[in-house]
Amino acid sequence: MSHHDAIVIGAGLVGAAVGYGLASRGLRVAMLDEDDATHRASRGNFGLVWVQGKGRGRPEYSLWSRESSRRWPEFAARLAEASGLDVCYQRPGGALVALSEEELASFAAVLAQIREEAGNNGYDYEVLDRDGLRRLMPEIGDAVVGGTYCPYDGHVNSLRLFRALHEAFVAVGGDYRCEHRVSAIEPAAGGGFTVRTAAGTLGADRVVIAAGHGCASLGPMVGLDVPVYPVHGQVIVTERWAGRLALPTNIVRQTDEGTCLMGFSEDDLGFETLTRTRTLRDIAWRTSRAFPFLAGLRAMRAWGALRVMTPDGFPVYAQSQAHPGAFAVTCHSGVTLAANHAEIVAGWIESGAISPDQACFGTERFHTEQRDVPAA
Repeated sequence: MSHHDAIVIGAGLVGAAVGYGLASRGLRVAMLDEDDATHRASRGNFGLVWVQGKGRGRPEYSLWSRESSRRWPEFAARLAEASGLDVCYQRPGGALVALSEEELASFAAVLAQIREEAGNNGYDYEVLDRDGLRRLMPEIGDAVVGGTYCPYDGHVNSLRLFRALHEAFVAVGGDYRCEHRVSAIEPAAGGGFTVRTAAGTLGADRVVIAAGHGCASLGPMVGLDVPVYPVHGQVIVTERWAGRLALPTNIVRQTDEGTCLMGFSEDDLGFETLTRTRTLRDIAWRTSRAFPFLAGLRAMRAWGALRVMTPDGFPVYAQSQAHPGAFAVTCHSGVTLAANHAEIVAGWIESGAISPDQACFGTERFHTEQRDVPAA
């Protein structure tokens, strides 16, 4: 049985970022992947490194997202050096596009609350009318009433990012193992863990469960309850457009290759990943009203994929109290938080302690006892 300093279960964007970060620190790391029949959330992401609107009611998450955005330029450069791949990261800021006054007011209210909760940390954004937004994005249509702009936002070639993380992991000494579906994680009496897979058994001092939807079944093996559930989303990809969108938005972004991604959607369909024609129709209608040039482009393909969502929408960073050295790491923002996962979360796992600043993202928050409040 091979023995490692750490085993990362899951090789999606979250697991690969953590694995790369651990291996970069000189640890002997095995990253275990399943096969192509699994529900892979990473394959369907929109490619945004996005801060705007995140963290309402939880300022720690707003700061956490901003910190990853701040780290992304250097993170992308290090990835390119290790992997030989340019992930095409850009940070021009981003826009939320509103098609009604009510929608614009809703965006503005959310951002105002986040700014208030940020306190001394501040929070930069602008609320723009149609003319103000058109100065930034001349392509918007008359159906757009305005929008909001935030300078923290950007985007990346997400497929290249996924490949770069895997290439960089191996380049810095990581041991990648595919078709290693985990059947059991067994804590050892004297510390450490035995991990049993479809292709063999491994041992490690630390185990990181970063398996997306698999966290729900794997977590209890080490005393961690990780309540995640799927949210179905769809994206349309157009042919290449000769123009250039200046900013990524919440509903459309243009890739470095020239294609436009149109989204997004949210449906409760369980673990179904097929596309639904009605949803694609709604996406096309909304995005072409906001950006009329899209109506003249051919749709080349579409996909459906599953976000990994927690009950409150925030990430999980937890260490097992019953079995120290076993961690769970999961979120629905694997692109945005990749820099933090590689550079900060990997440090927690190496040291054996999660920072108190992110203790609010532990699993205990899902099991807080609700006390009855006497009527006034």
